[in-house]
Parts: sequence; C-alpha cells; structure tokens
Amino acid sequence: MRLLGRGEGSVVAGEHEDESEMDKGSLVSGTQAQEQREQEHISRMSSLSPQDSGRARLTLWEEEGFQGRRCELIGDCPSIRDRSGFRRVRSVKVESGAWVGFEHPDFQGQQFILERGDYPCWLAWSGSSGYHTDQLLSFRLLQCANHSDSRVTLFEGENFQGGKFEVNDDYPSLPAMGWTSSVVGSLMVGSGAWVAYQYPGYRGFQYVLERDRHGGEFRKYSELGTQAATGQIQSIRRIQQ
Repeated sequence: MRLLGRGEGSVVAGEHEDESEMDKGSLVSGTQAQEQREQEHISRMSSLSPQDSGRARLTLWEEEGFQGRRCELIGDCPSIRDRSGFRRVRSVKVESGAWVGFEHPDFQGQQFILERGDYPCWLAWSGSSGYHTDQLLSFRLLQCANHSDSRVTLFEGENFQGGKFEVNDDYPSLPAMGWTSSVVGSLMVGSGAWVAYQYPGYRGFQYVLERDRHGGEFRKYSELGTQAATGQIQSIRRIQQ
C-alpha cells in the first residue's frame, strides 16, 4: 500500500488496483485536486456578502506584470497583509465591479479608482496623478456605481453654502463648464458614484464620492478622504460599473 501525494489524490490506493477502477473516479486527479485547492484559497481570500455574490471580482498579484502570488477578492479587504500574507499588491485585474484601492491598510491614504480592466503596474492606476504609490494595501468594493443614473451637486462653501453647480455628466474641466471657483467647499451626491480630480483632464489626486457613504453628504473637503489637504477639484466623472 502507498499513500498518494497531494497532487495525485486524496485516498489510499492498493498496488493491485487496475487502471479501469481508477478511471471510474476512485481517485481525484492532480488537476482536480489543484483546482479544488485554488477554489478553497479563493474562498479564504474573499468576504462574501449577498449583494456581492455573482457580481464583483478583483484579482491581485504581489508583483508587477501579474507575477508572483495571487489572490481574489469579492468583497472589502481592510488589510491584504492580514488577509493573504502579501507584503504588497503591485498588479491588479478587475474582473467585474468597481473598486477603490488604498495606499495604506484600513482604507487610509491615497485612493485610486479601479474599474474593469488590467493594471499591470502602479502607473496604470496612478496615471497622471500628482501622487504616485507603487503598492496598494486595502481595497473596497463600490456598491452604488450607476453610470446611467448619477448626480452630484457642488457647493462653493462648506456645509452646502454659497453658489452651487449640479452635475450629471462627465466634466474634464469644471472651469470650462462655468465653475468659477478653484475649490469645492462641500458636495452632495444624489445618486451613483463619482471620482473627482484635483486638476482638469482627470489629473492629480483622486477622491471617490459615493451616495452610500456619509449619506452622500460631504460637508467639508476633509471628508473627501484621509489624504485630502485641499478642496481643489477641477474635473469629475462618473464611475463605470
């Protein structure tokens, strides 16, 4: 008698069992065993909730170019180090859904919108941002992105005071569309999810704005994110689901 290795199966096989019995399914093939282990690994990596099921999937790699260890997420992950043992995430593939990647654990630091597609290195998610980071350490799933039904109102002053400007489309330059201030004091998301940028042309720091966070109310620029040091917003667009 011999004990099969992990890649061979999960039962003990006798020396005199013939190949026909093995073909009938008494052993799990190496390929099947590997697939089963991968599926178990994915399950451990994921935080499944009813609204996430069958919708969103994010695949992460520890190195650039989709190299090194990988794991999949289908829900929020406050620390990829705690979840997977990864030191960092340096390439990403968004299979479905819309996500936010953060520079630090617990959804802290610079935020980067991750929509469906491939991000083989940090340049792909940073783009022409005024701030570059070569790693992401926490991830959050956006639940309310709706490209066909999105609305946000910008206000010049804090607490929804002063002049206002209602937006329901993508604006690569708010000044060109009539917004006369270089800053946004507060804003109210009526529906959907948005990403606002520090400069025209979707450049500079990114601020993800959701109807489901703060009740859609951002009363002052510091509520835009932990990295927000100014209320300067000069372009804004709807997030693609």
